[in-house]
Amino acid sequence: MTAVNNSETSKFGVSSHTLFVCKTCASVWQDGKRLGESGGEKLLKQLQDLAQNWDLRDEFPIQQVECMSACNRSCVVAFAAQGKITYLFGDLVVDASASAVLECASQYYSKIDGLLPWSERPEALKKGILAKIPPIPVV
Repeated sequence: MTAVNNSETSKFGVSSHTLFVCKTCASVWQDGKRLGESGGEKLLKQLQDLAQNWDLRDEFPIQQVECMSACNRSCVVAFAAQGKITYLFGDLVVDASASAVLECASQYYSKIDGLLPWSERPEALKKGILAKIPPIPVV
């Protein structure tokens, strides 16, 4: 999928779009320590692998996050961009969501305001919306 290039960089040279992925989602804990690889880490690796061939890999970087405080709704990702709505999605199935996340990220990128109508989202991201945060105005 090719998107319209709506990517601008900030005054610091950072991409204006970011895909955040919680790497601690779906962790198994014992005695205060995480055991093995978390579901979030697995999803992150899948996204990174798929993104190698993604048209937007340079305009829409994937950034791991230690925790997004949605532990009861894991796995969790967020789309954020300057001047756009920020979305937080949860309840993502580790082994079945990565391509849908990148497809939805492409849709988000192509929208001037970031608005992702429910009917246009991939199936994996229709039911798991946790937050839709209004944009901070670009100054």
